[in-house]
Amino acid sequence: MSAPQVVVHRDKELMAKAAAARLITKIVDAQSARGSASVVLTGGRNGNGLLAALAEAPARDAVDWSRLDLWWGDERFLPDGDPERNHTQARQVLLDSVPLDPARVHPMPPSDGPCGNDADAAAAAYATELAAAAGPEDHGPVPSFDVLLLGVGPDTHVASLFPELPAVHEQERTVVGVHGAPKPPPTRTSLTLPAIRAAREVWLLAAGEDKANAAAIALSGAGEVQAPAAGARGRSRTLWLLDEAAAAQLPRDLYPPASA
Repeated sequence: MSAPQVVVHRDKELMAKAAAARLITKIVDAQSARGSASVVLTGGRNGNGLLAALAEAPARDAVDWSRLDLWWGDERFLPDGDPERNHTQARQVLLDSVPLDPARVHPMPPSDGPCGNDADAAAAAYATELAAAAGPEDHGPVPSFDVLLLGVGPDTHVASLFPELPAVHEQERTVVGVHGAPKPPPTRTSLTLPAIRAAREVWLLAAGEDKANAAAIALSGAGEVQAPAAGARGRSRTLWLLDEAAAAQLPRDLYPPASA
């Protein structure tokens, strides 16, 4: 697993625009190298802020959207189209405005889908879909995602892996149902840390002073059970993208002056 790198931007708007530009470059490079690219999306204010910046980016047309596979790191287990679902929000801010191949967009099952109101069955179905997309070169039950995006919660949670809860302990399954989450809604589905760590690059997004303590804890060597963000690592790169407020408690030597 790669050691974390930290990039700090002046504010959340600049962070979102810079992350969008960085993501466009990564997708274009992957498509040039392998013909297609795969990205795992995240919800929340920072994930949606990145997607909104991507929608407005002049370079967005450099992406061949028809050759992009989209997955999700977690989802609120609610009916299809519910405004609180990450998939619904992503469609509103970006996905409905770009020419994606619908067969390559992979939302997690909703609570009114084929699995019914069974989050564990929905998680198992998504794990099966991931396994079907993995090739021999992936050496595992999930594709080698080019970029996996994660928001970081004030409690250090990533995806729907919350400190100390059973999901963060999972080492065998790639997707799990989450019950009793400490923030609403309590029922969710989520990739596990082993699935997250299959990605070539993992980017963690945090902006705002309410994320400063979480960033400091996760980057201080905390254990992944107590601080799930600490366990989110990419195989070739782990990138923390922060604004100055979220970086306020980090040692100044953790990131280069130019990154501000």
